Amino acid sequence: MNVRGAIAIFTNELARFFRTAFGSILSPVLTTALYIVVFGAAIGKRMDPHQCGGASYGAFIVPGLIMLTLLSESTSNASFGIYMPRFTGAIYELLSAPVGVLETLIGFVGAAAMKSLIIAGIIMLTAMLLVDYSVAHPLYAAGYIVLVASAFALFGFILGLWADGFEKLQIVPMLILMPLTFLGGTFYSVKMLAEPWSTIAQFNPIFYLISGLRWTFIGHSDVPIGLSLVCTLGFVALCILVIAFIFRTGWRLRE
Repeated sequence: MNVRGAIAIFTNELARFFRTAFGSILSPVLTTALYIVVFGAAIGKRMDPHQCGGASYGAFIVPGLIMLTLLSESTSNASFGIYMPRFTGAIYELLSAPVGVLETLIGFVGAAAMKSLIIAGIIMLTAMLLVDYSVAHPLYAAGYIVLVASAFALFGFILGLWADGFEKLQIVPMLILMPLTFLGGTFYSVKMLAEPWSTIAQFNPIFYLISGLRWTFIGHSDVPIGLSLVCTLGFVALCILVIAFIFRTGWRLRE
C-alpha cells in the first residue's frame, strides 16, 4: 500500500475544503438552525411526546437534520472531488501514478467523509444552543455517523465518475436524495402516516438510516437498530463492488 500517496490525496482534498471553509460550513449550519426554529415553532408545540419516542420535538428532529447534512455533504464533496480531476485531465496523472484503488478511496472518500463529519459536529454543537437534547448511546452514534458518512462518500465517488457535466453532479442529490430524506422521517415518525403511505415509506432506504441514527440519540426508532445497520452495511458493500468494477474496466476513467 502506498501510504504516502493516500495521505497526499487526502491532505490535498482537505486543503480544498478549508480554502472555502466559511461558505461550506455557514450554509448547512444556518439551514439547520432555521429548520429547528421554524419547524420547532410551527409543529413542535402540536406534537405529542409519545409520537416522538418520549423526547421533545426538537430533540426528535436533530438526528434527522444531521442525517440530511451527512447525505448531502458526503455525496457532493466526494462527487466534486473526483469529477474535477476528470474535468481537468489530471485523472491521467493519478492513473499513471503508483497509487492503487485502496489509496485512491482513502484519499478521496476519506477526505469527503471527514469534511461531512466536521460539519456534522458543528451542527450538533449549534443544535445544543437551540435544543435541549442528549445522546443516549454516544459510542453507537459516533460509529453510525462515521459509517453513514463513509457510505455516501463512496456513493458520491461513483456519482462523480458517472457524471459527464457539472449539472449531473446535482441531479441525484437534488432530485433523489433530498426528497427521499424528507420522506424518510426527518421531521416526523412514519407511524404517523396513514396507509398506504406508512407502508410505502418503509421502502425508502433513507428511512432506515434516519431511524438508526435516531435510536442512538433518543433510544427509540421506528425499526430495530440491527435492521438499520444491515441496510447501511449492505449499501457500503454495494458501492465498493461498483467502484471495484469501475477501476477494473476503466469505465469513465479513461474516456
